[in-house]
Amino acid sequence: MDRLSLGKLGERIAANYLSSRGYRIIEMNFYKRWGEIDIVARDDDTLVFVEVKTRMVGDRISPEESITAHKINSLKKSALFYKMKHPELPEALRIDFVGIELDEGLKAKRINLIKNITG
Repeated sequence: MDRLSLGKLGERIAANYLSSRGYRIIEMNFYKRWGEIDIVARDDDTLVFVEVKTRMVGDRISPEESITAHKINSLKKSALFYKMKHPELPEALRIDFVGIELDEGLKAKRINLIKNITG
């Protein structure tokens, strides 16, 4: 499976996982020239921007290791732009991370939700 397809599968798994934990998905794959937000959701009265990283079990780098300071800065910029375009959404903002590892059958072996990766 190519990286793009792997990423899209991971985003669908993450959206289902978040929904099962009470998040309300607003939008997926919000693109701007400087970056992308994988998932935009509400968690109670908080607007949440979710970065999803998907890897195969046994990959050299874990999903968590792949998140960089540059990516976090890009997410912050995109999140603030998104909020500016949607003033009707909650004022409280947060950036969460979902790391997913898939087995050879493309089933989620591990899902790791980290809330508020910027705080």
